[in-house]
Amino acid sequence: MPDPAPDPGARRVVVAGASGLIGSALVGSLRGDGIQVTTLVRRPPAADDEVEWLTGSGPLDPSVLEGADAVVGLNGATIGRFPWTPHYKNTLLWSRLTPTRAIARAVRELGSGAPAFISASAVGYYGSAPGALLTEDSPRGETFLADLCGEWESAALGAGDHARVALLRTAPLVDPLGVLKPLMLLTRFGVSGPIGRGTQKWPWISLEDEVRAIRHVIDSQISGPVNLTGPEIASANDLGFALARRMNRPFLLRAPVWAIKLVLGTDATEALLTTDAAVLPSVLEASGFTFTHNTVEQAVDAAVPARDS
Repeated sequence: MPDPAPDPGARRVVVAGASGLIGSALVGSLRGDGIQVTTLVRRPPAADDEVEWLTGSGPLDPSVLEGADAVVGLNGATIGRFPWTPHYKNTLLWSRLTPTRAIARAVRELGSGAPAFISASAVGYYGSAPGALLTEDSPRGETFLADLCGEWESAALGAGDHARVALLRTAPLVDPLGVLKPLMLLTRFGVSGPIGRGTQKWPWISLEDEVRAIRHVIDSQISGPVNLTGPEIASANDLGFALARRMNRPFLLRAPVWAIKLVLGTDATEALLTTDAAVLPSVLEASGFTFTHNTVEQAVDAAVPARDS
């Protein structure tokens, strides 16, 4: 029996970057609630709800976005590949700016009928700010990643004045395919411990709350930057201890910063591991959003099966 035709009155969201960790979880959540999802893919479409883009010289056809409630842009090469050579830095930039500019152009051309543009960014925008509490009003940092986020957000704001544009400054995801991936490997073999001094503040968020927060932004009237990070500030040691406890492994061996820089490079080390940024989800909380996982320990317990030995 053929599938029923889509309801023309149903809600619809367009998602770019749907094959990634966040994108695939978001698409599954939306479709699970009966929301129509159109995904933008960089290959020939394999289904009626897929649209090919960025494989030629032509722009994104604005009609693809017409009638949608929102378009969510989640494109970007992983920052978890090391070292960040000059060539890979260009890849990090291109993979974010090119799709974002294409979406912004299509949204702008729709004028007053444009959907909301929910565009990815990252808490790396703030760089390192020891001792400060960082909200959406805090200034941009001075690292490579901060500059990248600034250009990324500027590209999204090219959508124009008619569209609501929200900038998702996402924290590292507490997930086996996110920030936990390298840490779980070290912990499994009993060689985990403080990274540098270990007391530096690390923003974090669970995958479940990331998806819930994106959907909250879609459904609300939030515009501008919004920090997608857990409500309780945690240190690198807090995350490491929580993971070691969950996996029933020791947390003892300190990793010196000079050795990390030797392996990962200075830019990646300073942007990801030794950065000190206490980022608060001020806009989310002011808009009434409540978290499922309020502490980094809860997020780790939800993401990692308990190990007895």
